[in-house]
Amino acid sequence: MSRPKFAARRDIAEAGVVDALKAIGCDVICIGEPVDLLVGFQARNYLIEVKTPGESYKGTKKQQDWIKGWRGQVRTVETPEEAIALVMNAYRPA
Repeated sequence: MSRPKFAARRDIAEAGVVDALKAIGCDVICIGEPVDLLVGFQARNYLIEVKTPGESYKGTKKQQDWIKGWRGQVRTVETPEEAIALVMNAYRPA
């Protein structure tokens, strides 16, 4: 059985982000739903969605609805550098 194309791209982008976050001391759990990553760093938790740079895919309707209704913060990153900047600077209003 072949995997959908978007899954392979997601895995490539996600792996680099996960490796970078772990390299600076983050705990990272790949949860997949409702977002890609649960990250812990310096006594804070982060919900992070990883997208391939330049990708127009916005997630499933179910995922979009969940993110819209979530009362906490969810951030989207495309690169390892964005992920590191996010956790190093903590969340700020979007």
